Formats: sequence, structure tokens, C-alpha cells
Amino acid sequence: MAFTTPGLSGSDATTVIDALQERLSALNDLHLTLKHIHWNVVGPNFIGVHEMIDPQVELVRGYADTLAERIATLGGSPSGTAKAIEHDRSWDDYSIGRDTVQAHLAALDLVYDGFVVSHRNAIETTGKVDPVTEDILIGQTAELEKFQWFVRAHLESSTGDLGHGGSTTEKGAADAVR
Repeated sequence: MAFTTPGLSGSDATTVIDALQERLSALNDLHLTLKHIHWNVVGPNFIGVHEMIDPQVELVRGYADTLAERIATLGGSPSGTAKAIEHDRSWDDYSIGRDTVQAHLAALDLVYDGFVVSHRNAIETTGKVDPVTEDILIGQTAELEKFQWFVRAHLESSTGDLGHGGSTTEKGAADAVR
């Protein structure tokens, strides 16, 4: 690395860049997953969910751009290729095809569970050395948690239960709410 931002050591910048690259790949994968759901959701309430997903796709794409630019600011080279997603992936590919609103939303809730936990882990890693990056990730996490709340509102019963509660796989969550 030829340079980094003032006040950040090269080794700290590398730590932050590595964390951000994994999150960049995760965001790129999430935006593709959201688009896949958008194209494959069917049944009652289709249009509401179909239209609810598009703004989230745009938000997630913007988050990816922000992280890529932060990587470059720190002296790194962001990788936004399909190969980078595959290389950085520690999660399974989204497993639901054409299916009902409820099935996709239950599966998406699990996707957000994993995504938010990983973003929070990146907050912990970066916050120790770079509060600017930590702040970026905190803002993104807050909005992603809010969107997960929107998803859960479609799934929640009047008693506050989620019909797929306790499911550990996307297919299991989808099966539980069909």
C-alpha cells in the first residue's frame, strides 16, 4: 500500500480494508439477492413487497459504493467482481426460487439476521482503529435493521411471534410460513 489516510497506520488500514472488502462483497451479494426476490416473489401482496424491495436494492448498492470508496480512500483497491463475492463468501447462496411473499420474507429475515451480525462484527473490528469507518458501518447497520423490521412486520402475528421463529435455514423458514 503506497498511502493511507492521515493518522492511520498501514497495518491498521489493512485491517480496516480487509473488513470492508468482506462487507463490500456481502453488500454486492445482498443487492443481487434482493433483486432475485423482487423477480421471484408471487401471490397475494406481491406488488407491495415487489415495490418495497426496489428502494432497498438501491440503498444497498449505495452502501457498497460507499465502502468501495472508503477502501480506496484508505489506499486499498476495492474488488466488486463476482469472483470477489465468491472468494469472500462465508455464507450460503440464497436458496429460494419462485415462491410466495411469506416464504421469501421469512427467508430474507434469516438473510438479514446473518448480515446484520456480520456488519456488527465489522463495526467492532474497525471501531478499534478507525472511528470514521465505524461510523459509516453503524449508519448502514441502523438502516438495514430498519428494513428487517419492515420484513418482519409482514411476518409478525398479533402476539409478536414470527411464524418462522427458530428456523435455521432459508428453506426451513419458507416452509414454516407457507
